[in-house]
Amino acid sequence: MRLPPAIIASTEEVLREVLRFTGPADSTLSRYFREHPRLGGRERGVIAEAVYGLLRNKSVYTNFVESGVGPMMRRMTLLGLADAAGVDALAGLSEEERVWLERVMQIDRTTLPAALRANLPEWLFAKLVERDGEAATLELAQAMNRPAPLDLRVNAIKADRAAVVAELAEAPILCEAMPYAPLGIRIIKKPALQNLPLFKNGSIEVQDEGSQVLSQIVGAKRGEMIVDFCAGAGGKTLSLGAAMRNTGRLYAFDVSDKRLAKLKPRLARSGLSNVHPVAIAHENDAKVKRLAGKIDRVLVDAPCSGLGTLRRNPDVKWRQTPQAVAELNEKQLSILNAAARLVKPGGRLVYATCSILDEENEGIVAQFLAAREDFSLRPMHEVLAEQKIDLEMSDYLKLLPHKHQTDGFFAAVLERKK
Repeated sequence: MRLPPAIIASTEEVLREVLRFTGPADSTLSRYFREHPRLGGRERGVIAEAVYGLLRNKSVYTNFVESGVGPMMRRMTLLGLADAAGVDALAGLSEEERVWLERVMQIDRTTLPAALRANLPEWLFAKLVERDGEAATLELAQAMNRPAPLDLRVNAIKADRAAVVAELAEAPILCEAMPYAPLGIRIIKKPALQNLPLFKNGSIEVQDEGSQVLSQIVGAKRGEMIVDFCAGAGGKTLSLGAAMRNTGRLYAFDVSDKRLAKLKPRLARSGLSNVHPVAIAHENDAKVKRLAGKIDRVLVDAPCSGLGTLRRNPDVKWRQTPQAVAELNEKQLSILNAAARLVKPGGRLVYATCSILDEENEGIVAQFLAAREDFSLRPMHEVLAEQKIDLEMSDYLKLLPHKHQTDGFFAAVLERKK
């Protein structure tokens, strides 16, 4: 595919907007494509690939553009497009630009300093190196720098995994059963999912394997009362509802009407009738307090830095700051304390994040347990054995892309003493 100067200009225009980091990159791209309907599907694909490639490799690109001629943003754009489509696909380059690009593209990136190869902001790279060492940090960073696969969860109240795999194979869509999540399927090559009958009839949902494992360790049972405290668009809510076999009562709490609105069409497809979405103003809302001491299990997938999701959202690492993480820590502890009030004696509270930082994970759990003698930590290896999940963990669930091929997830299971 030959990329004319107009496509290069469009890529530069949207890239300039994305790099202001005023909002998520996917939202910025979606808005840009809506405003420029003349861009075809292939053009949009190449532009998105170039933008995401730059976000993943920003440290390396910033280093490379120190050489060359012309405006820096154009050089960044050309690097992104060259990585996505090849130098020969770029039309309208000056001779100087072509020579520079060809020279830069020949650099062996494996020989660059570790801090550059990690493509992480300095504060985050330093923090992870201090905790894990340089080699382990680099291994993690490089895994987070690869795009995530497409993971699906089979809706157990509508289908079983073997039948879904067989139907996908007829499509033909290459897929494989996941190692940890019993209802999980990993797609080898991403199809247009929304057109599949299996998707339309609610037999499958998009959900990362790590998120599926997290839903499992809640241990939801038939007839229970369960709360998904920070439900968002409801991926985990739907898997909990199916685990309850559409019985009992499952509350989906969230402070965002917008996020809960995204749950509604998914809920309609799923066939679940035991889910009750509830918009709350904050964690201490009266709607929360009226359920105090009545709930069997509460899942708190807390608002966090999102640094475990960089395979999907590479812009997060450049938008996040140490100050923002510190503010989140206060919110995380407040939400966990509020959610704990709902749990009845003998009930279970699961605290989780999609972060890789100790201060959002073990740090919050330690603070909570220090102040709450009525809760104790249930070792994760016991919970995983109970759920027949073949994962080696000790006290906590810690999933990482380079070890488990999932997003970065943390979870702790806390139980209220009888």
